[in-house]
Amino acid sequence: MDVSNATISLGPGGAEVAPLGIGTWAWGDRIFWGYGGDYGVNQVEQAFRASLAAGVTFFDTAEVYGLGESERLLRQFIQQNQTPVQIATKYFPLPWRFGSQAVEEALSASLDRLGVKRVDLYQVHQPFNFFMSTETLFEALAREVKRGRIGAVGVSNYSAEQMTEAHRLLAGYGIPLAVNQMRYSLITREIERNGVFAAARKLGVVILAYSPLAQGLLTGKYTPEKASQLSGARQLDPRFSREGLQKLAPVLETLTRIARTHDRTPAQVALNWLIAQGGVIPIPGAKNADQARQNAGALGWQLSAEEVAELSEISLPRQV
Repeated sequence: MDVSNATISLGPGGAEVAPLGIGTWAWGDRIFWGYGGDYGVNQVEQAFRASLAAGVTFFDTAEVYGLGESERLLRQFIQQNQTPVQIATKYFPLPWRFGSQAVEEALSASLDRLGVKRVDLYQVHQPFNFFMSTETLFEALAREVKRGRIGAVGVSNYSAEQMTEAHRLLAGYGIPLAVNQMRYSLITREIERNGVFAAARKLGVVILAYSPLAQGLLTGKYTPEKASQLSGARQLDPRFSREGLQKLAPVLETLTRIARTHDRTPAQVALNWLIAQGGVIPIPGAKNADQARQNAGALGWQLSAEEVAELSEISLPRQV
């Protein structure tokens, strides 16, 4: 079966989505991504439309992205289009949120910003429990599922043990844990070593892979020769230094060679590799229509088993 064409369920009975979504952290975020500088509302709206045109209808956002602006932009775009979409957003366990009422209020605010009565997936953004117990948190989330305001419950950045505990608590209410959103790419494979991936498979939890292109490292755009030309956060990231990029050269060369075989880009190969793992939905970002179309090019074809194995092997010593 071509896994790049199959849909993935967000938990038993949950929404069926393509094995590729769009992460919308950059939509409205001025601090980290520089929204309003070299890109703005027109560009991200075109990214939204291009995604829909390519059959990518699953969008991941959060209340903290752009301090709510990402959710507000999605509301605007959804209202201007007739294509059904699936929306995932996140609850952030801030220190002053110490009762189940805080979960209800945070969800209500997200639903209002999104202009919807229900989200397909609601995730806990971080496994913090300052003044609200894990039991209280998941009881509140289960209540919202039963109210019909949440289609499925997920977590993000949870360890194997934390994910297993969340799964156990939700199961007590007859609700499955749908996803664990983790940093995962061809060159960031910690979840394969720390037990998260194995536990997710055992529990039937989907991995939403954020930063699936390692902030652009796997696009082939960055080379050792261009290291001195970098600006912003990448200038401070050792992975983007001349030495870091030289270390990744064998991986990028293999990606490029395989990409030529399939008439694809290195980024599309890297995304397809993630999809080939099974039970994984990459959610790359897209600031404009071209990036959205590039992302969607990971669908509709598949790497051979030999190519998947070769990429897995060549990237192992160079995880960053």
